[in-house]
Order: sequence, then C-alpha cells, then structure tokens
Amino acid sequence: MREIAVENTAPPIGVTEGRPAVLGAKHMVSSCHYLASLAGLRMFPRGGSAIDAGVAAGIALNVIERHLTDFGGVAPIIVYRPGMAGPESIDGLGRWPASLDLDGYRAKYGDDMPIGTPRSVTPAACDAWLTALARHGRLTLADVLAPAIELCDGFPVYPRLARAITMLQDRIRQWPASAAVFLPNGRPPEVGELLVQRELGDLFRRLVGIEAAHASRGRATAIMAARDAIYTGDIAREIVAHMKKEGGALSAEDLATYRVSIEPPVHTTYRGIDVYACGPWSQGPLVPMTLNLLEGYDIASLGPGSLPFLHRYTEAMKLACADREGFFGDPDQVDVPIRGMLEKAYADERRKLIRDDRAWPELPAPGDPWAFEGRTGRAGYVPRVAAGVGAPDTSYVCAMDSEGNAFSATPSDPGLGAPLIPGLGMIVSTRGAQLWTTPGHPSAIAPRKRPRLTPNPALLMKDGAALMPFGCPGEDAQSQAMVQVVCNIVDFGMNTQAAIEAPRVISRSFPWSFFPHAYEPGVLQVEGRVRRDVRDGLERLGHIIRDMPDFTPASAGVCAVRRLDNGALEGGADPRRESYAVGW
Repeated sequence: MREIAVENTAPPIGVTEGRPAVLGAKHMVSSCHYLASLAGLRMFPRGGSAIDAGVAAGIALNVIERHLTDFGGVAPIIVYRPGMAGPESIDGLGRWPASLDLDGYRAKYGDDMPIGTPRSVTPAACDAWLTALARHGRLTLADVLAPAIELCDGFPVYPRLARAITMLQDRIRQWPASAAVFLPNGRPPEVGELLVQRELGDLFRRLVGIEAAHASRGRATAIMAARDAIYTGDIAREIVAHMKKEGGALSAEDLATYRVSIEPPVHTTYRGIDVYACGPWSQGPLVPMTLNLLEGYDIASLGPGSLPFLHRYTEAMKLACADREGFFGDPDQVDVPIRGMLEKAYADERRKLIRDDRAWPELPAPGDPWAFEGRTGRAGYVPRVAAGVGAPDTSYVCAMDSEGNAFSATPSDPGLGAPLIPGLGMIVSTRGAQLWTTPGHPSAIAPRKRPRLTPNPALLMKDGAALMPFGCPGEDAQSQAMVQVVCNIVDFGMNTQAAIEAPRVISRSFPWSFFPHAYEPGVLQVEGRVRRDVRDGLERLGHIIRDMPDFTPASAGVCAVRRLDNGALEGGADPRRESYAVGW
C-alpha cells in the first residue's frame, strides 16, 4: 500500500492567552463585570454610541458591584467624539463639606477617619453619568437606565460579592437600610441567589419620570432636570435629612452648589502616541509621567517580564510617586506644577536618579518641577512611613465604536462602606478617606476640597483619532498596571488581551492613597508567574519581594478597547476579576 504523505504541521493556535482578544467591526465594551458589559452593548441597537454604552455599563456597575461602587460615589470620565478639539475629562469627584476645616475635623476625630459619614463628600457619580450622557450621548436616560433597573429587580450574586458581604456583615447589621438589602432573610446571600435592590431601582424610576416630565424641553435638558432633582430637589432633601440623622457635615448648600468639573485632560506623548489622563486632583498624571521616564530607554529591547524592564519600570514609578506625594492635590486650592512635571526635559533630569545596579530603598526626594515652568514654588512634601491596610477598591468601563467615539470611566466608592440612604438605595460618597489629616500635605482636609482620587481613566490617541480607552480598579495599583499594559502593547507588540494577562509587579514603596495611607518602603509585590530568576534578580537589586498568586485582584484589573490599524476594534478584559469584553 502506498503511504500517504502527511504534512507535519499543527493547525494554528486560536488562543494563546487565557481568553481571546475579542474582535468586532462596529462597537466594543469592556468592563469589570460581564453583566455590565452586556448592559452597555444593549445601547447600540437602540441607536446609541460608545458614550451611551459607557454610561449604561457604568451605572450597571453601580448596581452589580456594590462592594466596589455606588451611584452616590465617584465616577471620573474621559470622553472623545470625532470633531472635538480634544478629549474632555469630567471629574465625577465630590467635595469636602464647606463647614468643616482641618482643625475642626481633628478636634473631633484626631488623626482617625472613621468608617461611614465622617468620610463623606458630595455624591458625584450621579452628576458625572448624567452630565456625560446629556453632553455627549444620543439616547434618553430611560434608555440608558433600563438595564440597571432590570438588574435592581434581581441579579445572581457572584463569589466575590458574596464574600465581601459575608466579611462585612457585622458592619452592615448596624445600618438597617443596608441590612435590608444586603442581608436578606437576616444573612448574607449565597452564590447564585438573587440580590434585589428595590429602593435603588425606584430611584432610577423616579429619575426616568422626571426626565419624561421635561421631555418637551429637549433630550439634554430633560436629563439635566433629573440630575438637578438629586442636588436641589426632593432627592437632595432626602440626602440632607439622612446626613443630619447620621451626624454628617454635608449640607443642602454643599449639594446645591456642587457641579462636576469639566476640563481638558493632562497630556504627553509616548513613542508618537498621545496619552491623556485625569488631572492632579487624581493620581492620573502618574501614567504620562512614568511613560515620560520610560521613553528614555529602549524598552522593546529589554523584553517583556525581564529583570531590566521590571526594575526600571518600578524605579520610574517611584520617581513619579515621589512627585505625586510632593505636589498633587486639588488644583482649585493647591498650586500644582503639573506642566513642569509633564515636561520631557524634567523626565530626562529625573531619569538620572534611576540606577541599574540598585533599587531606591524608599521614595526618592521630590524634584523641582517649578524650574521647568520658569518659576519657583514650595518644596515637595515628603511622606512618613505608616502602617495599615487599604480599603475596598473600584471598577472600570470603556467603550468604542466604529465612528471613533471613545469612553473611559472608573466608578468607585463601596456601597458597603456607609449606610444606604433610606428610600434611595445609595450611599453618600466616602471618598474623603483620600484626604489627609496631616497639616502641610497638599491633599490635606480643607472646606470644599476634592480628595486626591485614585480612580483615573485614561485614553490613548493617534493621528487625531481615539486609539485605546483603558483603565482599571486597584487603588494605587491602578496606574502601575496601566503603565505596564501600555508598555506590553506599544513596546512589546502584544495584543490587548495578552498585554492585560501578562504578569505584573506592584510597588508598595509609597503611601497608599486611602486612609491610613500605609507606606512600605522598598516592598515590591510580584505575581507568581514572574520567572524565578527575575524575582531573585529583583531581590538582589534591593527590592523587598512579596509574592502574590499567579492572578490576583491585588494587581488591579485592566480593561481596554483598542482600534487596530485596519479599523477593527480589539477588546481585552482582565481575568483577575469578573471582567469581560463584548462587541459586534
């Protein structure tokens, strides 16, 4: 019998990562929970754009990820539509009560910042979502809230949410309105049981009713009428009554005078790509500042996950964080030399402090960015070592469509971190925990001051078009994960999913932004998939290695959507969380 020649080649491998990079031609949504991503996707058949999808998914996250986000929390957003002069940031960040200064706070609480209303700032996420929808969306609030209302009627509890409620059940029992939602039948819900949030659903229905009553005045005006009810109408009065009952300092005037701040994002370039991030009222500038430092190296030649790359990256992040601690704060109240910190020449000067043979054992001293603005200013604040643990973190959503619209948002503030407002089903933002009780710190408590926010959505653009909205939850790990993902894509040529799944390192060698601002000089957390020889090499250079699991939420949870050169949309979502990218 004649032998039949068989070609000795295997079929091409379809998936080289744990998940495929999701490809779509028309639109793509990626978020930290699969149900929220699907909520966003539902907006496109209704005629919506990536902006409508992003808002719908973001509000859905406020329903699904109650241990991480809240409709009364924070939601910084970056938006771009073709035809705009450039991207726009909406801070989605509340302000400290006007009646409470640092001395008054310290007289009452000392250096402590108790859980609950003592941390309260004005609710901001609701303003941010509705303002973004009114300014940039196409659909009605009723369209966008439809999935969130359905989810309030009940969704299956997933493992991480079940675990969070179980861990915090003693706290939740102290707050009757919260216990009624999160401890149905007097106990934490089990995985797969439906979590019903009737009062939050009723709040959304109220907002839809207000929009309908003002529909004759136009789509945007009707949406903002619903927004105004939260800050000056009946809903505002319910919030203030709750604050008074709980002993909070937030007043009717604080609500009535609050507006989200809308401004251009900060900007740099990295290897010909425009990098946009939130301003120094957040930690957002860390991303462009660190990329400026890394641009001075031939990163591509170092190799992904290599010892020289991870060491240089970590030392660059330390330098950026030294300036974060030294200068970042609410620019409405603090003179921040942000232009100087983003200068390429400043990065060239600071890069000289990075040594290939030794890690900084603690934060380097802050630099002198004032000189790169042609002026003088105060010396940067130098932090002290502190112990403690951080707080529950955050979520994220991004969306893009074939028209070139892009949306990037990082909602936060755990709904389990303060009592729910009876009848409204939401909390009042506890983001005051990212202010400092330390006199002289640029983000120290002051009336109407914005805390220095960890959530920091970002956007890459190229040749005047949106390239990649991206971001993540993860407290102070956020900017670190974001920079590593950018390098994986831009320098190492990975697809979006591979770039997200690649092992990470997370430095703890600077103060964590949440009270009590833990600072562990020299500590570097290393995921288990980092090669043993690389881990040992980092230790020899002076990094204090702390091992982490192979995939862990502690190293953040990046989501991204990237426009490929041929116009296709490529979505990635982090398997370290419940994240999913979906598109068409």
